[in-house]
Amino acid sequence: MNRIKLLTPRLANQIAAGEVVERPSSVIKELLENSLDAGATRLDIDIEEGGIKLMRVRDNGSGIERDDLPLALSRHATSKIYELDDLEAVATLGFRGEALASISSVARLALITSTNDDASGWQAVAEGRDMETDVSPAPHPRGTTVEVRDLFFNTPARRKFMRTEKTEYNHLEEVVKRLALSRFDVAFNLRHNGRMVYAWRAGDSQLEQERRVAQVCGPAFMENAVHIDIERNGMRLWGWVALPTFSRSQADLQHFYVNGRSIRDKLVGHAVRQAFQDVLFNGRHPAFVLYFELDPSTVDVNVHPTKHEVRFRDNRNVHDFIYSSLHHALARVTPEDTLAKSADAGSESPLLPATGVAIGEFQGQEKLGLASAAVNTGEPAAAPSSGMQYSSPASPAYRSGGFSSVAAGEQMRRYQELHQPAGLPENQDDIPPLGYAIAQLKGIFILAENAQGLIIVDMHAAHERIVYERMKKSFATGGLQTQPLLVPESIAVSQKEADYAEQHADIFRNLGFELQRAGPESLLIRQIPVILNKAKVEQLVRDVLADLIEHGSSERITHHINEILGTMACHGSVRANRRLTIPEMNALLRDMEMTERSGQCNHGRPTWAMQSLDELDKLFMRGQ
Repeated sequence: MNRIKLLTPRLANQIAAGEVVERPSSVIKELLENSLDAGATRLDIDIEEGGIKLMRVRDNGSGIERDDLPLALSRHATSKIYELDDLEAVATLGFRGEALASISSVARLALITSTNDDASGWQAVAEGRDMETDVSPAPHPRGTTVEVRDLFFNTPARRKFMRTEKTEYNHLEEVVKRLALSRFDVAFNLRHNGRMVYAWRAGDSQLEQERRVAQVCGPAFMENAVHIDIERNGMRLWGWVALPTFSRSQADLQHFYVNGRSIRDKLVGHAVRQAFQDVLFNGRHPAFVLYFELDPSTVDVNVHPTKHEVRFRDNRNVHDFIYSSLHHALARVTPEDTLAKSADAGSESPLLPATGVAIGEFQGQEKLGLASAAVNTGEPAAAPSSGMQYSSPASPAYRSGGFSSVAAGEQMRRYQELHQPAGLPENQDDIPPLGYAIAQLKGIFILAENAQGLIIVDMHAAHERIVYERMKKSFATGGLQTQPLLVPESIAVSQKEADYAEQHADIFRNLGFELQRAGPESLLIRQIPVILNKAKVEQLVRDVLADLIEHGSSERITHHINEILGTMACHGSVRANRRLTIPEMNALLRDMEMTERSGQCNHGRPTWAMQSLDELDKLFMRGQ
């Protein structure tokens, strides 16, 4: 076995660099965090070849004293903590004192700094085998510039792991974006290969913050996001959460900050997923920019070399606070809020593509096509679902398929009488957000007119959410109200299903069912929840049985009770191809306006969309 030897300073730093410096983006992260900790309000970042050739960061922070420069490039030297108590309540982004030493061991690093306003400063360069620091005078305004060239020039094995310029730059750009979102009060300027990429101005007002978020995350995010700010028990959660209809195929638009530090934490991720589970389509990911603030002494930021993870002293309270805050914020989003976001964003609706859909005449209770069909076929127009009776036009209008001008005028007069719209109230404030129903399309969609234009509702999806929310409230307040069947219904099941129904009778009772075993492979259904009295009872019980068997133990069933209620709600909602009367449609619209999370069905799909009058005008080239 070889003898034990002390590592050289350079080798020790290069080993440490393996933890701190993974790629150019790692270097930029460390340099920018140092600048922010120094009180900088402006950061200028120059990059060449994705950061492989050059990374330069200039700030207007406090600078470094001349005598401290040799220490600045030494390992475990820092101005941010002095004793253990400082580490337990650290409020700075950096604190380990090894970043500059590690970077200088695998790249050519020069640091120029000044602590005064007379443009005089000092330059430090780490050179030689023993990493000795050479300090010399150099002009510089107040602040610091760090220049890193030829990353991994002296560690060829590490350099081989570098990706293309474009890939490395993309990683670096993402780091800059995350930090730009963490400090709205700091201006960020990013250049790549001499070209200005981003120039974000500082600002503290909510409007200025939202402008920064839109610049970093895209305007579509802000157009579909709601602002939240909740404070309780010494914790505060604020920021922006995108509506569930603006979900993503990947978790690529999720920014979460703890006391200003960007983190990716499993506990936080679980709380967010739970908050969105009722409103997000399967396989989709939420989008958010959120800031969590709490006492620094209750969170440990020193659990990961790159400081991407944290550990909370009270995990349960933190989890519950984040979950409940987001859960209730999403529940409070009403159709009125969504329409307001659409109006703020301009005429383009976030819920429906600008291309829209051609749906024909929608001012009357039925499409013009019905009257036209009657003319062509010689048959009376079909009566609308509201029960109104249509009288056919005089028979001469249909003689031999011909249609005289007199008959045409008479037909149009009769059509107008039958389809005269009631009209919207003159006072726009009296019009509900989802407007008033005017027709049903293909037995699937409700068409309604509101102040902005046309509302299209998926009636099954909307009613499913309404039934689901009612069931959740009933279950939480003592169980679902039940209704006995006049004639018990017998269903054939497997022996396993019959055994399960018998062994877990109490769970079924809590869900509003009373099942009785009638044989080895048969059950009697004696009562069901009142809210599901129009459902197909046999299939409903089979689906609930399948859910309960899948989740297994009573404890797991308790955790998944909302999924089971969701299955039941699907059976209790109106089915496609069912004709609704105008009053029934309006009743559904009013229920949607009063129901939490009514913008999405139980599976996360949107329940309604809007086509504004401006968009309809574009479809028909009106005003062009």
